[in-house]
Amino acid sequence: MNKLVMAAVVAGISFNSVHSAPLPEAMADDVGVSQQRLAKLDEFFDREIESKRVPGAVVAIARDGKLIHYKAYGQLDPAKGSSMRLDAMFALASMTKPMVAVAGLTLMEQGRLPLRSRLTDYYPEFANMKVAVPRPDGSLKYQAQSSPIYIHDLYRHTSGLTYGAPPDSPDQVARLYPDFAAPPLKGDKQAFIQAITKLPLAHQPGTEFEYGFSTDVLGAVVEQVSGQPLGDYLASNLWKPIGMQDATFHLSTSQGERLAHPFPDDPLTGKPQEIELLESPTMFDCGGACAFATVGDYVRFGQMLLNGGELDGQRILGPKTVRHMISNHLGPEIKNKVANVEAHRAGFGFGLGVAVRISEGISAVPGNPGEFTWTGAYGTQFFCDPKERLIVVVGTAAPGEIRKYYREQVQYIVYAGIIR
Repeated sequence: MNKLVMAAVVAGISFNSVHSAPLPEAMADDVGVSQQRLAKLDEFFDREIESKRVPGAVVAIARDGKLIHYKAYGQLDPAKGSSMRLDAMFALASMTKPMVAVAGLTLMEQGRLPLRSRLTDYYPEFANMKVAVPRPDGSLKYQAQSSPIYIHDLYRHTSGLTYGAPPDSPDQVARLYPDFAAPPLKGDKQAFIQAITKLPLAHQPGTEFEYGFSTDVLGAVVEQVSGQPLGDYLASNLWKPIGMQDATFHLSTSQGERLAHPFPDDPLTGKPQEIELLESPTMFDCGGACAFATVGDYVRFGQMLLNGGELDGQRILGPKTVRHMISNHLGPEIKNKVANVEAHRAGFGFGLGVAVRISEGISAVPGNPGEFTWTGAYGTQFFCDPKERLIVVVGTAAPGEIRKYYREQVQYIVYAGIIR
């Protein structure tokens, strides 16, 4: 039994099986993090699980490339009463996006996918999309694109593509779009392209950060350029080289048995909830929301990025490419609406597939300029702080609004533990 698993067992946390640590281990105090203060994380999840606000979680924290916290809490599947396990599989939702960004950047490094190439070079259908402009009377007028959609726009969500909104939303254009998981679940890649290009753009390309289907389209472009399904390309060029053993778009039977499930009802509203991907496999490898992985897999991904594109002798990206990826790409000419996605993202810009902290203060959570991060709608999160040499990955099955509460609390507790 390794040191971290033994410590968890002593603390009263049980695992289905001993799972090997995804990174070399160290005691928290040895790398400048107070173990005593970090124990507040255990107390926090114990309280939340006891209160039935979240079924369970897996948390991994690494500093200086050493794993200092790797624990499972609560239940894997509340309907079955099974205990959470370190090798639990989580539906990543939008935490698929940073991995797809890396896939695209590997092609950029080969001279095969320039940031300033036009999306119509790969899918001509996008040339016909108009930009919808709301009128005061509630109707929409349509304008031609004043600038083409570039591949760069797909990475930084400035393409004009958006996500769907409920019928009572004041966003008239978003009401025309489907929910983020709908097109991938109901058709193949070509059906998705046909459906999305029949809709209007929410903004002129290159003018506003608008979170939406941009990365799904980027994944389709990666397929077009590489000649491979997105999952196959990621497996060959990212997942297998750095030992992300379980990362996939299509679950095996054994992986399905390790899936983390949410409560049947949202603990905040009492309304039924589900994670549709757990029951309805996708018909194509949608790059915006459809991958699965373990927390251990994702902490290796984050460490690769913190290392400047390399892990255990396997180089995925060049250091300068990673630096470009984790820099803010929303210039002053682009309306920054990153905080519209989550309120605590105030003070953040957006890079190539990740949010990037660009200022001290402003945000509701502590951190340093240069922190890069993203989250998933089903309850996952990761953040990397190059200044602190820190990566944190959390997996939960909590698809409601409560997931945002966990993201903030975990970041408070982790930073409170850093003492040097």
